[in-house]
Amino acid sequence: MMMSRSAMKLLSTATVRTIHGGGEFRRGFFALGARNLSSTVSAVREKPQTEPGSRSAAGHSSFEGGDKSVVSYWGVAPVKLTKEDGTEWKWSCFKPSEAYKADVSIDLGKHHVPRVWTEKVAYWGVKMLRLPTDIFFKRRFEMRAMMLETVAAVPGMVGGMLLHCKSLRRFEHSGGWIRVLLEEAENERMHLMTFMEVAKPRWYERALVFAVQGIFWNFYFVAYVISPKVAHRAVGYLEEEAIHSYNEFIKELDSGNIPNVPAPAIAIDYWRLAPDSTLRDVVMVVRADEAHHRDVNHYASDIHYQGLQLKEFPAPLGYH
Repeated sequence: MMMSRSAMKLLSTATVRTIHGGGEFRRGFFALGARNLSSTVSAVREKPQTEPGSRSAAGHSSFEGGDKSVVSYWGVAPVKLTKEDGTEWKWSCFKPSEAYKADVSIDLGKHHVPRVWTEKVAYWGVKMLRLPTDIFFKRRFEMRAMMLETVAAVPGMVGGMLLHCKSLRRFEHSGGWIRVLLEEAENERMHLMTFMEVAKPRWYERALVFAVQGIFWNFYFVAYVISPKVAHRAVGYLEEEAIHSYNEFIKELDSGNIPNVPAPAIAIDYWRLAPDSTLRDVVMVVRADEAHHRDVNHYASDIHYQGLQLKEFPAPLGYH
């Protein structure tokens, strides 16, 4: 079927162009020549890599656990990381610079005695939260740890988010407290990622985690909006309970009731543990982390109880 001359004018083929740089190859296929209507179709093709894991502008990179790759028009790709000894870094969830050695010499026995009625509410509220865990998990401390970390990772994220929004509304700095609370949340999440390698939760235990986290998130959000000083105090008491739980965990390991299996690889890299470390070593550093979080939250609560603002005092960055 023959096309009219006017229709032929509206349709023209676009020039084929090649853009060199970063391995990107782009080709336009067709373009309509109408004044106010045009469309282009482009395809992005990537050149083969010369080195495995090398970065290209098209966004191709190797990820942990396989040869997965992604081709992106935007040229965004994760950087291939290595350890200090030059070996390949296998984790994409954290960088070598974020690994550290936990300070296990911290005083584990410190306790803030509740004085006013708000502190007593926070203290006994945390005590009540422990009862369902005692009933449901009993002496299965690896599962107790998993449940604890799914809850303990919530306050830092909620507090950091609310301080972030407050900083934006008031056009003011936070004194570094946003970062401290978000780092706390990330640290607690890494605890969970570690214990997931040890505990294999059943479907109903996963469902319980889902329900408890949803309830606790909303409860803590409201509590922090109403009274940050009480919210931080409650987290301080929650961390004290975490220390107690990990003390019992270590006792079970020492008595042989729980096998002292080799430490998960992610824990060895995250806490810079010795290659022959065991589960007991992991529990020791996790317990030390909880003690540091205890101190930070009680400190934040003390600031509020004295009628001051967190932004007035430099946050204890890198405390743990």
